[in-house]
Amino acid sequence: MGRRFGCVFLVLLLLLGTLGTALVWLVLLALGAIGGAPFTRTISAAGVLVALLALVGAVAMLRRFTQPGERLVEAAQRIESGDYSARAPVRGPRELRAVAQAINTMSARLEADEVRRRSVLADVAHELRTPLTIIRGQAEGIADGVYPAEPAQMAPILAATRTLEKLVEDLRTSALAEADALHLAREPVDVAELVHETLSTFRAGASAAGVTLVSDVAADVTVVGDAVRLSSVVANLVSNALRHTPAGGTVRVAARRAADGVELTVSDDGEGIPADLLPRVFDRFVRGRASTGSGLGLAIVRDVVEAHGGTVSVDSSEGAGTTVRVHLPVH
Repeated sequence: MGRRFGCVFLVLLLLLGTLGTALVWLVLLALGAIGGAPFTRTISAAGVLVALLALVGAVAMLRRFTQPGERLVEAAQRIESGDYSARAPVRGPRELRAVAQAINTMSARLEADEVRRRSVLADVAHELRTPLTIIRGQAEGIADGVYPAEPAQMAPILAATRTLEKLVEDLRTSALAEADALHLAREPVDVAELVHETLSTFRAGASAAGVTLVSDVAADVTVVGDAVRLSSVVANLVSNALRHTPAGGTVRVAARRAADGVELTVSDDGEGIPADLLPRVFDRFVRGRASTGSGLGLAIVRDVVEAHGGTVSVDSSEGAGTTVRVHLPVH
């Protein structure tokens, strides 16, 4: 592009020099300073007019090449100052159009990231408000003597503190995954043992809710991964399934060796996911109308699974239950 502009500038410079010399000569001839017949003077005057028109055309052509560049600089300056809504007009030579399209793509991405950042901050503030309100209310009641300093009055504070701890850890994991800095302590993991140990922490709660937990995992299924983070994947999926499965329902966890890895599924016969929510179910802070979670669980599942080189998908119909499939490579 620089070579093209250099050539155009050189041609214009030669053209303007030639026209300038001819223009001076024609003006002098037209005014009679050099001499010549009236016919010659008339031709000279016409030549002056043509030269002026050519000069205007040359300036217009130069403007046509420089104006798109000025618009690009203006858009870049607006983006630099924080105005991510700036867009550059896609005009001019092919190279300038390519640069303008790249700038527009970049500004659109920055604008979407800024909107997302503000949305995440608002969601985090909302999630922090509830447990902090509980802690403050209970602590003030105990300090003012409204509530006795007994275990029953301390229980809400402890529960809210655990909620805060879980939220902070989820946010940390999400931030690390987004920055591609999620550290994995890889080792051989027995999937059957991991599933059984994880489900053992949910059996009491599932029994109290009247939900049956079923494990169907082959004994020879092994993957290489981070056992702690894979356990959090199973825990998040089971927790979501239990939360949306009514009494009398069943949550089933299964794992089988697939052709090129291991497939882990968590299915339930609960309320299902609304159709409008299903495409966004793995996005951060996306929750159903009756959900009581933070909206980070499935996003963390996706982040951890993808960090292991795997994939995750979901099938669901309202009133017919949900099945989440996690595919993990063996190595």
